[in-house]
Amino acid sequence: MTDSLSDEKILDSWKKNGKPWTRAVRNREIQSREQVTNQAIIDALLALSPTTVLDIGCGEGWLCRALASHHIECVGIDAVDELITLARTAQPQRTDVTYLTLSYDDFSRGTLHQRFDALVCNFSLLGEYSVAAVLVQATQQMNVNGSIVVQTLHPLAACGDQPYISGWREGSWAGFSNHFVDPPPWYFRTLEDWRALFQSCGLVIEAETTPMLDGAALPASIIFTARVAL
Repeated sequence: MTDSLSDEKILDSWKKNGKPWTRAVRNREIQSREQVTNQAIIDALLALSPTTVLDIGCGEGWLCRALASHHIECVGIDAVDELITLARTAQPQRTDVTYLTLSYDDFSRGTLHQRFDALVCNFSLLGEYSVAAVLVQATQQMNVNGSIVVQTLHPLAACGDQPYISGWREGSWAGFSNHFVDPPPWYFRTLEDWRALFQSCGLVIEAETTPMLDGAALPASIIFTARVAL
């Protein structure tokens, strides 16, 4: 499975699952998000005291709305037009949040002519080479002293019973409603490979946090906060 074909499958899956995903998020059906990871990414961003944030892979826009309630100007981008439409209709009166349909390829080509205090990728980096392209372009979209914050599944928890080796994995909607179809594939990275990826893209990791569900044996996620290497 080549990276381009895998990315096409990811995008195709999200086009099919935009509405059930939006329902699950807005009805608070995803336990890990409600109990720990949503607030964890908000806290990581607020710790940076940004006035402007770009949400890369914003989905139905919940994070932009949450940040706007803290008086942060937000732009959310996503490749799935239906998700952007749903995001725009959630709070149409807001003037401090903008949503744009923009693919990762277009973003990586520098078609977004804005800079931000912080960029965030919240469980939205699923590919292989496309992720590196996004991170490289992110260094060009930051204001001076800007940061990028990435939340993803913690490799130790996400590995499951498979070998602890970076590579493509089949997706799953286990635990979700039967309205979800065709789960997207995703590229598993070891913790060491995540760190090496940031370095290869010209970024220095300044913090790693591991949000935990109460009573869980393994972290729910890992959050990287990185800045451009000097």
